[in-house]
Amino acid sequence: MLDPLAAVTDAFTSFLFGKVETTRLPVRTSTGQAQAVYLPTAAPGLGDSGVIIGREVYSGKGYIYDPFQLYGQQLPAPHWLVLGESGNGKSALEKTYVLRQLRFRDRQVVVLDAQGEDGVGEWNLIAQQLGITPIRLDPMTAREGGIRLNPLDPAITTTGQLALLRTIIEVAMGRGLDERSGFALKVAHAYVNETILDRQPVLTDIVEQLRHPEPESAESMNVDIDDVRAWGLDVALVLDRLVDGDLRGMFDGPTTAGIDLDAPLIVFDLSHIDRNSIAMPILMAIVGVWLEHTWIRPDRKKRIFLVEEAWHIINSPFVAQLFQRLLKFGRRLGLSFVAVVHHLSDVVDGAAAKEAAAILKMASTRTIYAQKADEARATGRVLGLPRWAVEIIPTLTPGIAVWDVNGNVQVVKHLITEAERPLVYTDRAMTEDGGGLGREATAPLGGAEASSAESTVA
Repeated sequence: MLDPLAAVTDAFTSFLFGKVETTRLPVRTSTGQAQAVYLPTAAPGLGDSGVIIGREVYSGKGYIYDPFQLYGQQLPAPHWLVLGESGNGKSALEKTYVLRQLRFRDRQVVVLDAQGEDGVGEWNLIAQQLGITPIRLDPMTAREGGIRLNPLDPAITTTGQLALLRTIIEVAMGRGLDERSGFALKVAHAYVNETILDRQPVLTDIVEQLRHPEPESAESMNVDIDDVRAWGLDVALVLDRLVDGDLRGMFDGPTTAGIDLDAPLIVFDLSHIDRNSIAMPILMAIVGVWLEHTWIRPDRKKRIFLVEEAWHIINSPFVAQLFQRLLKFGRRLGLSFVAVVHHLSDVVDGAAAKEAAAILKMASTRTIYAQKADEARATGRVLGLPRWAVEIIPTLTPGIAVWDVNGNVQVVKHLITEAERPLVYTDRAMTEDGGGLGREATAPLGGAEASSAESTVA
């Protein structure tokens, strides 16, 4: 029989707090079934295939990303844009991402290393650890046995050579070639390729032919030889800079023998080039086209082309057009292009706004580190980020970024292993990128090579 005092107590409690829940016996079940009783706290992840980036901040889940695994299912394009001010972890993310990708046998990476200290690029330490010698482009040493890349290398098609020559000239002049100058360049290039058969043609041959065109070049168009010479004069003066000016030695000879294009990591060290000079976009154009014709091959390898200071590419209409073609072509052959820039305004407000928009559209993955509030709002408008993501970008701490993978937006903390830490944190990185980054992530470097991109976080 119910105790009268207990009945009064239950009635009073029900009056104050509502109906009292009955005590239920515990239920034994699996975590897969039990997850249904919890309210959702974060967006679904990207799957469990790929390389580990870190942890999703709100749920604590491991965050795994791989453009080659996601392409065709969750990603329409494998290209990736990384944004953020210095000191927030872009450099650490790039380096650990590459190191983790290289654990798989079917991966190959090219890095355009535009930053450095102590006379070497910041990727030098990683290259040394992997037994790789960076390809250091330096006009001071090019004449004394340094590295040379020949824009007229026979490995590049004649069409590619002519397109590259036009881009070099247009970047240097800051405007497009007119029809007459373009004609003078075309006939000079054709004559050099037809007559020089015992060696690699070089830029000096083009300059010489522009200065002294053959009579048949004029006759074919029924114009005077002096007119052809005048049309090609400006072109010759621009190319002369690569032959006898401040960029001499790097491009005015046969391509240096022994460059290993089969190495898992290829680093082009551009740290000796003034980043604010016209030389940088010219260099990137030459390297990009040279790689397109000599490196990207239908051999089923998955390739990553990482470009630091990528605004040099995207902000030049002529260089951007070349790389836009490279991205479209490379996507069919397994190429993921990674562009690293500080501010989106560096590219969308520049002279190549149209070309920049096209390249940004092909970047289905966007990673945004901390930015000032005004910049974050502008970035959000251009990239179509949700409002909540735009609002938290200025509050992000180093190592934490907003990831937008084709509309799947999450906040991710990048984590680094102890094995990676000495390679990622050079002295320069400690002053700019070293604050507040986590210490846990994927397994240490080394060990057996993996044949597939399968990694799972518990």
